[in-house]
Amino acid sequence: MLQKIVIVGASSGIGRALALEMASPERKLGLVARRAAELTEVAAEVRRKGGHAEIEVCDAADVAATESAWLALHGRLGGVDAIVYAAGVMPDVGPEEFNTIKDQQMIAVNVIGAMAWLNCAARDFQTAGRGVICGIGSVAGDRGRRPGPAYGASKAALHTYLESLRNRLWLHGVRVVTIKPGPVDTPMTQGRGPAPLMVAASVAAKRIAAALEGGPEVVYVAWQWRYIMLILKHIPSKFFRRFAK
Repeated sequence: MLQKIVIVGASSGIGRALALEMASPERKLGLVARRAAELTEVAAEVRRKGGHAEIEVCDAADVAATESAWLALHGRLGGVDAIVYAAGVMPDVGPEEFNTIKDQQMIAVNVIGAMAWLNCAARDFQTAGRGVICGIGSVAGDRGRRPGPAYGASKAALHTYLESLRNRLWLHGVRVVTIKPGPVDTPMTQGRGPAPLMVAASVAAKRIAAALEGGPEVVYVAWQWRYIMLILKHIPSKFFRRFAK
């Protein structure tokens, strides 16, 4: 069982649910987020469940602070067995809106922030010859759709980055896991209307926790999405663009 786990983006959504799912007397969790009050509340819940929690307040987009935050958690936990990058943003983007500021925010958090944290882990896990790296992607990264071009692009970039890490690190005994949720009921998705195959954050957390311990390296939270996306990826663009909402 993985015993020392860092979760980046632990103050809400999937990250928070994963922290609560993995809370146990046998584990030490390092919880990272930019919102101190919410992060402190999650740590308190973990401790009420008998778990050990160390917090590090750090904005995922602040790459200059990543190295020191990683080293601080690594020291306080007595090492790290796994890291989960669950931080992500998805601002509302209108169907006829092209907003570079919003796009920049998504790339900064969803891609560059992930690279900063996971590069730290990759370096240390490679040296140790063990460890698990996990990134929370999205089915939105499997095909370019009309809503949220930059969000889909950010997740596609994350998928490719994780695959590259996997191909680098497998010889060193390091597992790299890509999680591809469909819609998950979190604060990020509230108010966006009904979505197919939506799951609770707690359900997503259970499947992510299981994936960390073993199994496939690419995991669709709702298994149906694997086959849905397989079909969608093979539809020619001139047809796909007519219904891809």
